[in-house]
Amino acid sequence: MGIIITLLIIWLILSILGFVVKGLLWLAFIGLILFVATAVWGWFKRRANV
Repeated sequence: MGIIITLLIIWLILSILGFVVKGLLWLAFIGLILFVATAVWGWFKRRANV
């Protein structure tokens, strides 16, 4: 679970950085997509363990 939280934090930072730096808007979209994918993956892994 620690790896998933770490990845979520990294994707969130990349997304914020992409929105702040106007030329890196593509980075924001990639960060958001990876954030959502990691959150869904973590949710399914956690649900499978219950």
